[in-house]
Amino acid sequence: MGLSYQQALEFLFPRTTSIKFGLETTRALLATVGNPQDVYPTIHIGGTNGKGSVSTLVASALRAAGFRVGLYTSPHLVSFRERIQVDGAPISESAVAAWTGQLAPEIEARRGTFFEATTVIALADFAARGVDIGVVEVGLGGRLDSTNVLTPLVSGVTKIELDHMKYLGDSLEEIAREKAGIAKPGVPFVIGETRPGLVNVMRLEAGAAARRLGGTADVRVLPAEYLWRGPLGLQGAFQRRNAAVAHGILMALPPAYRPAQDAIASGFGAARIPGRFDRRGKWLFDVAHNPDGMLALTQAIARADLPRPIHALVSILGDKAWPDMLVRLDAAVDRGVLTVAPTAMGRGWDLGWLDAWLREADRPPARAPWTLTPDFRQAIREAEAEAGTVLVTGSFHTVGDVMAELGMEP
Repeated sequence: MGLSYQQALEFLFPRTTSIKFGLETTRALLATVGNPQDVYPTIHIGGTNGKGSVSTLVASALRAAGFRVGLYTSPHLVSFRERIQVDGAPISESAVAAWTGQLAPEIEARRGTFFEATTVIALADFAARGVDIGVVEVGLGGRLDSTNVLTPLVSGVTKIELDHMKYLGDSLEEIAREKAGIAKPGVPFVIGETRPGLVNVMRLEAGAAARRLGGTADVRVLPAEYLWRGPLGLQGAFQRRNAAVAHGILMALPPAYRPAQDAIASGFGAARIPGRFDRRGKWLFDVAHNPDGMLALTQAIARADLPRPIHALVSILGDKAWPDMLVRLDAAVDRGVLTVAPTAMGRGWDLGWLDAWLREADRPPARAPWTLTPDFRQAIREAEAEAGTVLVTGSFHTVGDVMAELGMEP
């Protein structure tokens, strides 16, 4: 099926409305393009928060060591092509079109989802562009996530928090079990979580996951007190722990792929991630999209010397714990403007509920004034007016849509 880039996106994006767990469809799609995941080694990284940062840091260190590195992350901010990069260069429009066209009949026959298709496109593109190694971020969960078709050199899990409870479970322990399902027999499994109870849950689940595949687990727990003290291009104190997890993953690699310490320091110092405490003039972008991410953001704001007043422009997906997120954010800003990101595509918060919550007498008292402005462009103008800093947060959609509206590159 010959497609243009735009036609490929129009084919893929309607499939974002379905989430399907299991590996059968992904494996079938990979077979259609010759099982590219078997051509090069990979590193597999999951967790609730921090997995995108850890993946980027690992990829940056490997590049500094001289490897040609594929990086697959999600979601994107402005362009679909951001998700699939080789040595920092995004997948080409023609490649997206070609891979989608080749896969389309099988995607349709199996009712493949957006993420199943995108994962296969990423793994195929890495092989086509001749990567030495691929760094793959888990999409949702771990055990049944589409990316779990890999048998990597190392797998790792960052921090566990409550998120996507509809799919992963209502407790931290249930979520930890799902995340630990990426463990493979004999493959080092690095745990960045620090709470002993959750560490034990993941240790046990990693062992069970490895036994299901006929082997034993190689679990490596990073010390809770370990923070990366070297050069770091990423802003925010929380990134020191993410860098420590990335360092632990790199040290677990076989010697042939393990970067020297100077390459790790160089790579970590050069790493950049759009939308993570990302300051651009008076604008500050952060994709915090759950309570723990919002707490990390507010702590980073408290340590930063930001021009006041700080005005927050916020849109959060409806299935998130947004009341808790707003209460935490209220303590750090001087004014808040609530809106709906255009690309939330039906997943945005319910404006009726939000308006009612703002009016509730018994909700936690707000320190800053908050207003609800459904019109997105008007909300941007209101947040920017008389602001020393405009903080854009709440979801990847919010950050990406504002960047696109302002004409900024990710």
